[in-house]
Amino acid sequence: MKWHHCYILICLFLCGSENRLAAQNFIFESLASVGAGKGTVVIHQPAAVRQLVGMLPPDTKIEEENGTRFLLMQGYRVQVFSGNNQRRSKDEAFNKESQIQTLYPDLPTYVHYTAPFWRLRVGDFTSYEEALSTKYKLGDAFPSFKQEINVYREEIRIPLNQF
Repeated sequence: MKWHHCYILICLFLCGSENRLAAQNFIFESLASVGAGKGTVVIHQPAAVRQLVGMLPPDTKIEEENGTRFLLMQGYRVQVFSGNNQRRSKDEAFNKESQIQTLYPDLPTYVHYTAPFWRLRVGDFTSYEEALSTKYKLGDAFPSFKQEINVYREEIRIPLNQF
């Protein structure tokens, strides 16, 4: 659950200055709102803290591709294939990518070549548990891949426009 809050805050960090102020007010107003069956939240903080909401840390990495902004951060991906046979590995990586995208169209796939290996990794997971769950789903869906599937820590891309 804490990751969902992190995603929301990251999204708010990356909003424009106009949206940032609206987002600041929305967060604080929604926390302080009173409703039937809800508790009361009182926020005691200096004004400087409120101004920091929506600001990006200076070392934040952001990438833009085709009009979509991505936050680059450390996370996990599931490796489905790795091969160093120059004649077959490239085709096998792209073939497995196609099979996975047919069954899981929303799961991002990445085929990379780092001499002498072709690798297929999938997903952009912020937690090891999410990646492990996907590993087991892929193993069940593709029993012939099961022996090769592993979870690896690497830089992932979180799309910011989806929030």
